[in-house]
Amino acid sequence: MERRKRFGERRFPPKPVELGKEYEVEVKELSKRGEGIARIQGLVTFIPNTKPGDHVKVRITRISRRFAEAEVVS
Repeated sequence: MERRKRFGERRFPPKPVELGKEYEVEVKELSKRGEGIARIQGLVTFIPNTKPGDHVKVRITRISRRFAEAEVVS
C-alpha cells in the first residue's frame, strides 16, 4: 500500500526559470486577462502589455507551482 505524504512534504520538480533572470521569448497566446502567454521550456509565463507574435526579452518577476510571471525589459 502506498504511503501518503504529509502536507508540506510534496516535491515539485525544479522550474526551468529563475527569479530575476532574463529570457528571450515569443508570445504565442493571449490570456483571459489580456496578458501575453509564452512558454519557457514548457512553463507557462504571463507577460503583461504583450500580444501574440511579439518577440521580447523578459525578466522573471514571480514563480509559482504552475506558471511564472515576467515583465518586458526590451
